[in-house]
Amino acid sequence: MVNTFTSTILIALNKGQVVRSSISVMLLFMLFSASVSAAKIVVAVDRTPITITDSFQLTFSTTDSPDDDPNFAPLKQDFDILNQQKSSQLSWLNGSTKKTIRWTLSVMAKRSGNLQIPAISFGNDMSQPLSITVIETTPLNAISEYNELFLEVEASPTNAYVQAQVLYTVRLYQRINLAQATLSDPKLDNAVVEKLGEDHQYNTKLKGVSYLVTERKYAIFPQQSGVNTIAPLVLTADVITDDPRSRFNSFFSNQNTLTKRILSKEINLNLQATPAGFEGDHWLPAEQLALKETWSNDTLQVKVGEPITRTLTILAKGATSSQLPELSTQQVTQELKVYPDQAVINDQKSGDGIIAIREQKIAFIASTAGNFILPTINVPWFNTQTQEMEQAQLPAVTLVAIASEPANPSVKAPAIQSSQQPPEITPTPSAIAPSNIWFWATLGFGIAWMLTLLFIFWSRFNKPRIKIKSTMENTPVKLKEIIKELKIACAENNPQSAQQALIKWATFSYKITNLVELNTYCDAAFQAELTKLNQALYGKDKLAWDGSGLLQEVVAKQTKQSSSKSVDEPLVPLYPSQRQSINNRTDGGG
Repeated sequence: MVNTFTSTILIALNKGQVVRSSISVMLLFMLFSASVSAAKIVVAVDRTPITITDSFQLTFSTTDSPDDDPNFAPLKQDFDILNQQKSSQLSWLNGSTKKTIRWTLSVMAKRSGNLQIPAISFGNDMSQPLSITVIETTPLNAISEYNELFLEVEASPTNAYVQAQVLYTVRLYQRINLAQATLSDPKLDNAVVEKLGEDHQYNTKLKGVSYLVTERKYAIFPQQSGVNTIAPLVLTADVITDDPRSRFNSFFSNQNTLTKRILSKEINLNLQATPAGFEGDHWLPAEQLALKETWSNDTLQVKVGEPITRTLTILAKGATSSQLPELSTQQVTQELKVYPDQAVINDQKSGDGIIAIREQKIAFIASTAGNFILPTINVPWFNTQTQEMEQAQLPAVTLVAIASEPANPSVKAPAIQSSQQPPEITPTPSAIAPSNIWFWATLGFGIAWMLTLLFIFWSRFNKPRIKIKSTMENTPVKLKEIIKELKIACAENNPQSAQQALIKWATFSYKITNLVELNTYCDAAFQAELTKLNQALYGKDKLAWDGSGLLQEVVAKQTKQSSSKSVDEPLVPLYPSQRQSINNRTDGGG
């Protein structure tokens, strides 16, 4: 690229356009350099809200190498920088390398209000400004008798509905060194308690005294209405009593500690029962709820006998996955089979609470062509933010099933011909007189009849010893390969491979391309095995599938077909032991 720009400058000089060309080249070079070297720098804080007495982490991150080291001087106008660190991380994804560079700063705000993290320069690169809100804190009226170490707890909201999420926060304040400490979990009768994420630490000041704060959050889902009390938490801590300036104690002797036990205050929750106007079957309180669907096909059109999968997903903020209702997967009509899969549930935890996710997959297989209407899906839920009932809804959809395209007729193999063909004789009309046609025809039939009687008599008394051959040896190689493929799949109890081999067999034998149409050619026992196969493929409960029954029915069906074509040459068994038995009997015959 530099050579290209150099060539441009030389050409401009040769043409006498020195000034104008030089300016144009310089502008283009500046734009090119900016587009190549510009690094996107992302700014983030570790939590909200931010209090004026609390320290917080400010992170600048980029996946590109910035132009230069950062200049954090503009931050000092509204913030005190307590500490800063730089780290790099390499990761590999899909064969490509990704590098992430982070600058992590521990800062405290100098004043409250709406403040702005200014744009920070990294040489020619700049970060984007970030607006934050810093709030005042209400000082404690009194500090615990252990003012060097105490607990603070709060719950929000304290007036809530039964089964609704309550966020419970506990903060440990310390200005002394601890060797170790244990903290009990919140206890509330008839409630589900979930810890949210990892503990968080920051610095703060109370009444002019600096503290290190360790913050922990829980999500509580009370199951009983009325007044419920969260019992006090218990902190058991080993406080170091040695002089921290004594290096001898620190390195060469056990530390002297004093065990202290501290209690938090209890919190009462006033929990309301379900609203009087609620008439639904499933009570679901949440802050937000969304209901969505996806399909395995781009359109709601499917061929008869082929599956199409619908995925239904519920997301609820401020609820657990166990609270989410099971969506209706009942069969609408006999012509549209429904195979629901096991639902996948998950709880995503963050500092703001829990987001519950329920994903349900349903496979549909149409046995006839036509339009199938899947009804509207409604999920009633109670909005804890607006205190009102709401409905999440998926409208009715029409699934269109079209007839399968007929299989291409198999090309008939040409008749086997001898390498030396006799010359073809075509009699002319004048070769035989019309008056003698009946005479010669009668004579020919008589001779043929006599020859037939002689052949039958001779073959009965002079029957040669021959080895019976299986009709399988005269069938196309393709059918043998299909049967072999089906045997392997059934022996391994693999429903997916068995389905593919069975469709090939149905296509070869009946010119059909799906298992639904195969039902019309099967008896009750065969249909039962097809139902077991479909249940293993698309059923809700993934049970172990036994392929021996299906293989037995296919073998019986194939034997019956071959017998109808050639009674004297039965279908050879597919099992080696049985095949050997037949050969032995044949060789021993007269």
